[in-house]
Amino acid sequence: MACSFPDARARRRGGLDRLRRASALAASALVAACGPGEEPPGRSAAAQPAVAEPALAAAGAVEPLDGGADGEAAPAASREALRPGRGDKLASIAMRTFVYAAPERGALKLGYLRAGALVERAAAPSGDAGCAGGWYAIHPRGFVCVGKGASLDLDHEIVAATPAGPRRGEPYPYRYVVSRKPPPHLYVHLPSEAEQRRVEGRSRAQGTPAWSRRDEALLGEPEPLTPFFASRRDLPKPLGAAEKVRFPAHRGRARADSAFGLISTFAWTGRRFGLTTELDLIPIDRTSAVAPTAMRGVEVKGEGTPAFVMHHGVRTLKPDASGELRPDGWAAHRSGWVLTGKTAAAGAYVETDAGVWIPASALRVARLGRDFWGHAARGRKWIDISIELQTLVAYEGERPVFATLVSTGRGELGDPATTSATVQGTFFIREKHVTATMDGDELSESSVDLRDVPYVQYFHNSYALHGVYWHDAFGKVRSSGCVNLAPADAAWLFAWTDPPVPEGWHAAFNDKGGTLVYIHA
Repeated sequence: MACSFPDARARRRGGLDRLRRASALAASALVAACGPGEEPPGRSAAAQPAVAEPALAAAGAVEPLDGGADGEAAPAASREALRPGRGDKLASIAMRTFVYAAPERGALKLGYLRAGALVERAAAPSGDAGCAGGWYAIHPRGFVCVGKGASLDLDHEIVAATPAGPRRGEPYPYRYVVSRKPPPHLYVHLPSEAEQRRVEGRSRAQGTPAWSRRDEALLGEPEPLTPFFASRRDLPKPLGAAEKVRFPAHRGRARADSAFGLISTFAWTGRRFGLTTELDLIPIDRTSAVAPTAMRGVEVKGEGTPAFVMHHGVRTLKPDASGELRPDGWAAHRSGWVLTGKTAAAGAYVETDAGVWIPASALRVARLGRDFWGHAARGRKWIDISIELQTLVAYEGERPVFATLVSTGRGELGDPATTSATVQGTFFIREKHVTATMDGDELSESSVDLRDVPYVQYFHNSYALHGVYWHDAFGKVRSSGCVNLAPADAAWLFAWTDPPVPEGWHAAFNDKGGTLVYIHA
């Protein structure tokens, strides 16, 4: 009953895939043996040579790194050509261009690149086993096969049609819109007015409604047309992107109750069009722009207990010269504070590390978690989530460093097998995606197509921590089983947790498990 990501369902069916991964691990035993025992293969750029050299020899590289046929050492220039760092780049031309731990199809997958991404690569391939275009080492680790999913041509049409990637670290990595009824058409190029009239029955006499002006303001200024879009060439489809129908000017309509992350928006023929991550153009006036939430968690800089204001109209107080508490300002609804432990008026007011006092009755105070696994003793990171309190607290060792309100499953403390409850237990983050598509969650009873859900972190089957842009109910149960976060909080956690996602990558995997997640009542 967890929130449903298509690839997560495939993984759930993938016991066989796990066996394949185990075989891949065995095949790259030389690689793993070179690195620290607790780290996945090639976790850092410094480990890249240890990963690359034995694997390259096994893959039949043209020139062995440790010596030629007569036992002589290979030239340093040859070794350097097989490692990133000389300014050469590689382009992803698929929705998922997988990065492998070794230059072979059966090797462990370390993550993937998104269409349009450019990453630093080695100057020369590390063999061509099962890959006619050759396997290239990329920064900071791993190998990519040049072919259907990747290209050495940095002017490839997929790159030309992708003017920008996700804005990593920002609360919303794309600008988001939700389709109106009927949903928008998916245009294959910037349509002429005649094409728009033929497809949509539009007339220039139609005015711009107030809701459209509001959406324009939320989306900000449109970008200038790039040469690709100014030419009105048909948009290519990256490998892995759906194209069910194709007409001269469009690919049919978007699905009902769909939502999109937009790479860019362009002003054209008196309208505005948005470019989706699957490289379709949609008219913005057939959508509603997502208004950003004001919800933000609180970082804990020193000692103290995080708490959140759960009422509106709450006054803050400060002591005057005589020590009497006097009204000072306002504490916003769902604002986060750090309590020092001091109280006044028989516990009616509590002190914050900001120097103001807040009524205790207005606060939801996080319960600091217990370390059952020795993580705190070793100074490691871990996350504590309370379903009853709808709170998340992130720890470094025994010290809380961040806290926020969340939305867990509507089934509350029920059985996740039969209800939409969030699964309880101890888990480890094994996959992180800058964005991922979700089909069928909380947007409406019939929602089926939520694109580019931000900062997705899988910890068990299809259960994940992730940001949401379609509701603002944090602090209350709401999801179909996942742990929903405000986008700013999801971005903070994504950057903080392990495994890290390298710059330019869209996802990273770690079968050994990253940051611990403890979910309980």
